[in-house]
Amino acid sequence: MNENNLERRVNITTVDNPFDPFDDFDHWFQFDTEKGYYTSSKLARLTNLRNDMSEAEEAEEIERAIDRLIEIDPFDMYIKVTRNDDKEGRGES
Repeated sequence: MNENNLERRVNITTVDNPFDPFDDFDHWFQFDTEKGYYTSSKLARLTNLRNDMSEAEEAEEIERAIDRLIEIDPFDMYIKVTRNDDKEGRGES
């Protein structure tokens, strides 16, 4: 596949969460909340999205917030996960 056709996506998870936040978000979210992590809520508080942002700007801001959450995590439990998708939305293995 041509590298120009790939779009990089990022997400966050914890080192102990066995579910993929890209492919199995519902189970990922359930595990996360049952453990009391509330990662999505923490990430939302750190993300500064505006209505006038482009999709690229939103993605950049979300990645910035993910990096910040990892940086301030005193337990080193968060990790950033990435995926390269083709522009039609199919993930590349």
